[in-house]
Amino acid sequence: MQQIIPNLWINDGKIEEAVDFYCSLFPDSKEVSSLDHGPDAGELAGQKMAIYFELSGQSYAAINGGDTRFEANESVSLAVPCDTQEEIDHLWSALTEGGEPGPCGWLKDRYGFSWQVYPARLDEMMSDPDPEKVRRVTACFMAIDKRAFDIEELEAAYAGR
Repeated sequence: MQQIIPNLWINDGKIEEAVDFYCSLFPDSKEVSSLDHGPDAGELAGQKMAIYFELSGQSYAAINGGDTRFEANESVSLAVPCDTQEEIDHLWSALTEGGEPGPCGWLKDRYGFSWQVYPARLDEMMSDPDPEKVRRVTACFMAIDKRAFDIEELEAAYAGR
């Protein structure tokens, strides 16, 4: 069965820069192939039209939009569950550079895409059958504003400390 491949519309001719940046952040990532705009593409002639790439083995396509009427927004985000605080801090720092931090562990990167960089353990915590634990964890992460998740802070809330 064919997998679903997210397509990222990137404006301002920064398609190659963006793909290189994303591939530098995740293991098992690489550019797979690309297509160039043809000679009849006006100001886009000779530029990359699309780059197909993988992030951690997941396929993506980047499209050289060339039309600023279409911008990324928060209605779609890229979620990255992380196993360690170091991984969270590294990705948060890299992705917010030139971008902007947001609430609840969300951020917008320099290309306008929204990301959720969060502890993988959060999914387990939020699925706990104890509603009081879920309430405490929810209150903890809802209070996070413009900073990365802190795993110890979440664990303390989960444990009721």
